[in-house]
Amino acid sequence: MFSPLSLAPPALKGLSEGVKGYASSKGWEVIVQDPNFDATKQTQQLNEVISSGRAGAAWIIAVAPKSMGQILKTAQAKGVPVLVNGQPGEYGYSGPQPGITFDYIDYTAGGKALGEQLGKCMNEKLGGKGKVLFAVSTEGQAGKAEFEKAALDALKATAPGATLVQNVIAADRTKAQTDIGNALQGNPDLAAVMGANDEGALGALGAFSAAGKPLTCVTDFGGNDEVLKDVTDGKIYASVALQFQADMTQSFDTLVKMQADPKANGEVLIVPQKVVTKNG
Repeated sequence: MFSPLSLAPPALKGLSEGVKGYASSKGWEVIVQDPNFDATKQTQQLNEVISSGRAGAAWIIAVAPKSMGQILKTAQAKGVPVLVNGQPGEYGYSGPQPGITFDYIDYTAGGKALGEQLGKCMNEKLGGKGKVLFAVSTEGQAGKAEFEKAALDALKATAPGATLVQNVIAADRTKAQTDIGNALQGNPDLAAVMGANDEGALGALGAFSAAGKPLTCVTDFGGNDEVLKDVTDGKIYASVALQFQADMTQSFDTLVKMQADPKANGEVLIVPQKVVTKNG
């Protein structure tokens, strides 16, 4: 069973298709759920499938890790191995647990790379100065605090003349575009945007385009196909691209291995990431 945050973001929709395809090639069937960023809905959906015994294993990208406690206990009791996003500490554990593998994005490294790349762009194209908008992820998402701190610290270290003027929450692209458009009206000299996700970066491009303004510097964390094309085309300076294909393979293979002994301690995996620029 695969339960992502939502199937609305293209990257997660693509990941779900990849999981189904890879699983099928290995002789497994995958149930895909869509909680649509609703933590309560996610726990209800998971509880239904795990309690009924329909799932032999579960891969969960939790909307809110703190809401997962009972689900993890139920899965352990049923002998259903689980792979969850985030580090053990986000779920109240100090390390790997029986039947649970943690697969986390190194948000500190990702934020640092995002901030450094925006700083580099501003140094190259804006003389190291200018107003910055930060399109951030929704509250409660794993790694949010450390990611944002690392990004801002790296931006300040790389381009000390950069000034953060506003944060906008980017849950989906359309709303991000509207909210960034509103921010642009209040700060018509905005020169740069850091996107904590693809929706934020793409929403920013749309907002600036609609306002007839150039977006000199934008960096992205996520790296879906559309973003990577915009990097190639020079519209986005850099993307800190999560290597979901590589992570999908390691995650699925780990879950299959855990089914042989669901009581054994799981692992702690890290999602690979790579900075992609126009030059490769």
